[in-house]
Amino acid sequence: MYRDHTKVIHIGERCIGGGNPILIQSMTNTKTEDVEATVQQILRLEEAGCDIIRCTIPTMEAAEAVTEIKKQIHIPLVADIHFDYKLAIAAMEHGADKIRINPGNIGGTDKVKAVVDVAKERQIPIRVGVNSGSLEKDILAKYGRVTAEGIVESALQKVRMIEELGYENLVISIKSSDVMMCVKAHELIAEKTKYPIHVGITEAGTVYSGNIKSAVGLGIILHQGIGDTIRVSLTGDPIEEIKSAKLVLKTLGLRKGGITVVSCPTCGRTNIDLIGLATQVETMVTKYDNLDLKVAVMGCVVNGPGEAKEADLGIAGGKGEGLLIKKGEIVRKVPEHQLLSVLEEELKHWNEA
Repeated sequence: MYRDHTKVIHIGERCIGGGNPILIQSMTNTKTEDVEATVQQILRLEEAGCDIIRCTIPTMEAAEAVTEIKKQIHIPLVADIHFDYKLAIAAMEHGADKIRINPGNIGGTDKVKAVVDVAKERQIPIRVGVNSGSLEKDILAKYGRVTAEGIVESALQKVRMIEELGYENLVISIKSSDVMMCVKAHELIAEKTKYPIHVGITEAGTVYSGNIKSAVGLGIILHQGIGDTIRVSLTGDPIEEIKSAKLVLKTLGLRKGGITVVSCPTCGRTNIDLIGLATQVETMVTKYDNLDLKVAVMGCVVNGPGEAKEADLGIAGGKGEGLLIKKGEIVRKVPEHQLLSVLEEELKHWNEA
C-alpha cells in the first residue's frame, strides 16, 4: 500500500508516514491569541482522541501565543499560515511543531526560502497545502477549469520549489470540496510522491452533510492505501471532527480499540426512546477508549437478544423494563430507566478487569 512506503515525518513526538498509524487532526476555532480559550479547547480535543492540533496564526500576537499554549497541551501543534511569511517564522520560533503554508500565497521565492531556512535549522516539517480554490491562473488556463490534474500539478510545483531549496521534511495536502475530484487527485498524487499525505474534504459542510461527504471521500481514499493523517472538516464543534474521524478509521479497520456502538433503526415495536438512549450510549462510551468492545442498543425485548448476539454487551428496552445482554445471553432484567446506568456499571467492570 502507498502509506507503507511514504517518508516518515516527525511532528513533535508523533510521526506519520512509513506505515505508522494514521493520526487524527483537528483545528481550533478559538482566537489563538486567547490562550486560555485555545488551551481549553485543545485539552477537550485531546480527551476526545485528537493526535495533532492546528491553530490559525493570523497575527504576530497569535504566533507569540504558541509558546504559552504549548506549555499547557500534550499533542503537537501545527501553525496555519496564510500570506505573511514572517508569521511562519515567528510561529516556528515560538515552538510550533509543524507549519502549514501554501508557498504560492506567501510571496516570492526569497520569502519561501526565509521560511524554509528556519524550518531546516529547527527540523520543523512543512505541510504544503493546496486547495481547489487557490489554483494559479496558468493552471486554470491550461485545464480550462479546476481539475484533479490541476490540483496535483500545483501541489507538486510547490513541493519542487521547497526541494530545490534543499528541504524534504514535507507533508502534502490537496483538498477540494468536490468529493470525487478530491478522490481522483489523491489517486493521481499517490503515484507521484514519496511524502506522507494529509487527507480531508475541505469545506465539507455541517455535521450532517460534512460527515457524509467526508465518510465517502475519506473512505474511498483510505481504503486504497492512501493517506497518513486525516481531518474531517465540519462546520461545528471540533469534537465532532474527532468522533467522526475515529469512526471512519475503525470502520475501515485502520484503528483498533474503543467501543463500537450498534443500534437498531427502530420500528413499530419500539416502546422506549431508543434514539435518545442510543445517543446517550454513544456519548458515554467515549470514556472507555481502552476497551475494544461492541455494544448493542436494541429497542425490542423480543428480538433484542438475538440481534445483539454478535455484541460483547447489549441492552434492549421494552415497555417499562429492559434487559442486559452479554454475548447474546440475557443476564439481568432491570427497570427501563436504569438501562444506561446498568450498562455503564458493566463497562466499568470490564475496564477494571
